[in-house]
Amino acid sequence: MGIRLVVGLGNPGKEYERTRHNAGFWLVERYATQNGVVLRKDQKFKALVGRHEASGTWLLLPQTFMNLSGQPVQMLAGFFKIKPEEILVVHDELDFPPGVARLKQGGGIAGHNGLKDISQRLATHDYWRLRLGVGKPPPGREGADYVLERPPAEEKSAIDAAIDKSLGLLPQLVAGDMQGAMNTLHTEDKPPANKEPPAKPAEKKAEPLGESQKESAKKEGLLSGLFGRKK
Repeated sequence: MGIRLVVGLGNPGKEYERTRHNAGFWLVERYATQNGVVLRKDQKFKALVGRHEASGTWLLLPQTFMNLSGQPVQMLAGFFKIKPEEILVVHDELDFPPGVARLKQGGGIAGHNGLKDISQRLATHDYWRLRLGVGKPPPGREGADYVLERPPAEEKSAIDAAIDKSLGLLPQLVAGDMQGAMNTLHTEDKPPANKEPPAKPAEKKAEPLGESQKESAKKEGLLSGLFGRKK
């Protein structure tokens, strides 16, 4: 069973389009552009909607503002009889630094209003999530304010790199190879953290560590690797 609906989370309007909270929009918009998918405003679903013809997968950008994101998701999924486990929600994640992307199914929503509304309307957490790291706010800053700011150029470049990496996994996800996609994402995240050339002994020593991290992550229900949830 593969992904039949990809949802990007964000806020509509020019004033929000470059803010951290719109990272989900950025990925889905880029995927649509790369694949020649036109996202059109659909009043019935209160969203920008498009269809990737080759796979039949729907793309959805809710236009209801973040805290009502679940309404378009519920309506489109209900109309086309798409199950929660066939839905991928792409969103910003404070728990990861810019440049990190993680894939998981279910789990906590960590105060994310878009996820909260989707979970309430679908009556489950069991949809898939692609989490794009945007970093934690500085001490004394509220997360709600932080995500509505534009990231500095260096952070934006790191987020864009994570989006590019994630886009390469979407064909696997659509085909239903969730484990393979998670393994690929995990592997590709290792080189930036360890900048030594692949042939060096230090790179080889990192292999057992990756296995133990993977084992530890399995116990938490996270197969995505290096950065486990802190719940």
